[in-house]
Amino acid sequence: MFVNVLTQVVILFILIMLGAALTKSGILTESGVTSITDTVLMLVTPCLIIKSFIRPFDKSLLKELVISFAIAVLAHVGFIILSRLLLHSKEKSVERVLRFGAVFSNCGYMSLPLQQSILGDMGVFYAASFIAIFNLFAWSYGIILISGDKKYFTPKKLLINPGLIGIAVGLVIFLFSIPVPKVLSEPISYIAALNTPLPMIIIGYHLTKSNLFAGLKNAKCMLAILLRLVILPLLVLGVAYLFGIRGDMLVSTAISCSAPIAAITTMFAYKFSADTSLSVNMVSLSTVFSLITMPCIITFAQYIA
Repeated sequence: MFVNVLTQVVILFILIMLGAALTKSGILTESGVTSITDTVLMLVTPCLIIKSFIRPFDKSLLKELVISFAIAVLAHVGFIILSRLLLHSKEKSVERVLRFGAVFSNCGYMSLPLQQSILGDMGVFYAASFIAIFNLFAWSYGIILISGDKKYFTPKKLLINPGLIGIAVGLVIFLFSIPVPKVLSEPISYIAALNTPLPMIIIGYHLTKSNLFAGLKNAKCMLAILLRLVILPLLVLGVAYLFGIRGDMLVSTAISCSAPIAAITTMFAYKFSADTSLSVNMVSLSTVFSLITMPCIITFAQYIA
């Protein structure tokens, strides 16, 4: 099991290195990354989520989806509480980035390709709930946290974002068993397939812009990464297991929770004048370390599932 998961992670790492090579050669620029990021966020991710919901309605699947939503909510609440207890800094711009990074995983860019490769469409189906809760928390609590001001939070930004729209469309298709003709399902599938290479190339770009050695010397940065990659995922796995969660749902939860620090950490840090250089180092370092930690945690989840 470990070798299979490791193989999938290595494949993603090769794509990340391709992004880094394109950046170093000057082919991939900041404006290009911005465009690719917008494309993934606005088009690719929603299509991947919708694709996972194109299936006949099943009461048992609906029950499992509700359970996965509950797990995602409890996980994020737990992440928030522990980050507030364990991560502190005299510099508020640093503290805000540390806590944001510990709470929010790269459950879209890094997790979805693994969900698809390890569990297939069912993995993406379960992961959709985690992404929905991620979006709800990131665009509400997350914005208030990293900006330090409630004025930046608006209900419109919370509700009108591509991830939630994709889940809303997918739920309608699933709940009412709406048939999707091939002329629509095929383009959706083609676009969804881009979710593996494009996000990895984006991560490769950011990796070249980071100072990994500076991050390694920062004890608070490393603590936040340890929380995100090891402590928090294992806590969620333990609680989920005690509540009787097994099978693909448990493995899917492990994949979502064990992902590295969300790339949106850097985008929010830049936009709201938090410590941007720290955010870049945290995202990059956690991505590198996740090549080791994710296979271990996912394999453990498969073993106990």
